[in-house]
Amino acid sequence: MANKKPSFRRILPLAFISLLFIAGMFPSIPEEGMYPLSEIKNVPLADAGLKIDQKEIYNPNGVSLVDALVNLSGCTGSFVSGDGLIITNHHCAFRAINQASTPEHDFLENGFLAKTHDEEFPAKGYTCRITESYEDVSDQILDAVKNVDDVLEREKLIQKKIGEIEDAATNEKESITGQVSEMFAGKTYVLFKYRMIKDVRLVYAPPRSIGEFGGESDNWIWPRHTGDFSFMRAYVAPDGSAAGYSKDNIPYKPKKFLKVNADGVSENDFVFILGYPGRTFRHRPSQYLIYQKDYLLPYISNLYSYMIKQLEELGKDDKAIELKYASAIKSLANVMKNYQGKIKGLNKIDIIGQKQAEEKELQSYIDSDQTLKEKYADVLPDINNTYKQVFRNAKSNLWFMGIYRFSTKLRIADFLLDYAEQMEKPASERDHDFQEKYINNTLSRIDGAIRNYDPEFEKRVLQRMISDAIKFDDDNKITAVENAIDGKDQKEAVNDLITEIVDKSQVDNMDFYDTQLGTTKEKLLALNDPAINFANELRKQKKQLDEVSDKTDGTLKKLYSELIDVKILWKKQSFIPDANSTLRLTYGHIKGYSPADAVYYSPITTLDGVIEKSYNGGEYVVPDKLRVEYDKKDYGRFYDKKVKGLPVAILYDMDTTGGNSGSPIMNAYGELIGVNFDRAYEATINDFAWNESYSRSIGVDIRYVLWVTQKIGGADNILDELGVKL
Repeated sequence: MANKKPSFRRILPLAFISLLFIAGMFPSIPEEGMYPLSEIKNVPLADAGLKIDQKEIYNPNGVSLVDALVNLSGCTGSFVSGDGLIITNHHCAFRAINQASTPEHDFLENGFLAKTHDEEFPAKGYTCRITESYEDVSDQILDAVKNVDDVLEREKLIQKKIGEIEDAATNEKESITGQVSEMFAGKTYVLFKYRMIKDVRLVYAPPRSIGEFGGESDNWIWPRHTGDFSFMRAYVAPDGSAAGYSKDNIPYKPKKFLKVNADGVSENDFVFILGYPGRTFRHRPSQYLIYQKDYLLPYISNLYSYMIKQLEELGKDDKAIELKYASAIKSLANVMKNYQGKIKGLNKIDIIGQKQAEEKELQSYIDSDQTLKEKYADVLPDINNTYKQVFRNAKSNLWFMGIYRFSTKLRIADFLLDYAEQMEKPASERDHDFQEKYINNTLSRIDGAIRNYDPEFEKRVLQRMISDAIKFDDDNKITAVENAIDGKDQKEAVNDLITEIVDKSQVDNMDFYDTQLGTTKEKLLALNDPAINFANELRKQKKQLDEVSDKTDGTLKKLYSELIDVKILWKKQSFIPDANSTLRLTYGHIKGYSPADAVYYSPITTLDGVIEKSYNGGEYVVPDKLRVEYDKKDYGRFYDKKVKGLPVAILYDMDTTGGNSGSPIMNAYGELIGVNFDRAYEATINDFAWNESYSRSIGVDIRYVLWVTQKIGGADNILDELGVKL
């Protein structure tokens, strides 16, 4: 039931304890990191400035601040009322706002407000996950592969065991889903139990010109003046269980919700964040960073740039198409700029060189001791040799990633073939997406792809992808493309292939798709459908590449585990596991920085800066109502005498990454004073390495949130629900 008392179990078997006790010593907690629940008790928060008992943040035997946190469809949100009201980012609610919008009622541009619960708009596809408990299951999983040396068989057995543990932990009647997360690659695994909420609704969103002020020009940039916040609400069935949207559902009653402190913060104040950061890769070797710098980051950022341009061109003269692609463009642009920042950071900071120097020292340490040498001498050389294979097939693997990401027809055709093959296997041996508990979600995604199919965009996608493939070297040749143009005029052959797939294939026809779904592979190929035929040729090579990738991934997992073991011995300290979308804590202070010579940025921006930028127009346009309110200078209790204005955004030295979007920023008393939404451009490199001198994150000040909600939104109902007195 929704109000069931939490049961945070802390079971730490030998596999996990070994990370803390090496050679009879207790390593000190690292200064930086995204601390998992198990480590919060060890973090010196009181020394840093925390004014409440540490158990008020996380109490394994009672209610604490972590109970107010939700994973909101990949972002973070937090409950701010007893009726399931959630605060998160505007960009996290963007898809829901976009869904609510029509050319006649453009809530994306003008903002959205529900004055009553009945007016709240269903956020289709959004879910909430609330962490209920965790348990280290490393021993159970590693025991299943104790005597298995073959890396492919090892990974297969690990995934099988994970599935068994997750199934045993899942209780649909109680709305509990079990999920095992790998903390250290190939080494430690933790089972998290999540309470699921399937009915999420949009309550309030400011106009896009506030929620996305500065657009892509200011994205990943400081100084920032973006009001990146929205309010949503979680609903459950009358009995408290998870249920899809229904008018009979009632607001969820959280165990804990955050108190809003409308007085905000000042420079140097202690702050902390709880949230669900996505992925970091700080424990990876230098070769991983080389792969990022030379292959993945440049290829994907260039590809996304091309796709953004095509989508913008398709929607420039049609408001309905513009709205259709708005969410996709925003998502692609965010990733593209992030990747460009990472490339810049890798070149500027030379993390690769630092890693290589560290690995050289580590190898010397290993070689200096015969016992270590016998066990770890080959770890670094084996990692290097394994990555040679990764580099060899990098371009073709990235190409396949791109073609199935953007070509709707080939994605559908490949799915039909995959479905036919998977359904011939015993249920227990099917891939993840085809297992009984996931297949409906998989089918739903394909249905959505068919509904959103655009033949003009498809042509542009295929033109780009096939053109890329033609340029690849021998190790990365795409055989299906080579065969299609063999002995023919290249330009003519490419155009013919695109025409065949786009104009003659029927896989995007829902009736055709429904008829063929579940038929055999032989019958699918007998249809002689151009997209199915081409997808089948692609699958032959993709399977070969996947077999190689599975082997290299399995090998690297084992090597990463050994690498962590020997680094603990060498450094004589514990390590915080990389972020993996599980609940984490990070802390720091409101703090400026110097990103370049002779430049210093202070950590709080004001509404004055919004108005100054607004004269540039374009992405810096503001609603007329905001300018009117600015001229009145009626800031009430939200005026800050120290910065001499209405605070808008704040900067701090906390450790965040993707997934922390929407995380609550809390003060020394655990009160909400802002909402995290971004990092400074220099901090995009955080995913690979954190450094106090340049790693800065950005949030919207709660005072700007409240002022906009009141003055621009006229949403007094929300201020009342938050308990904010003006």
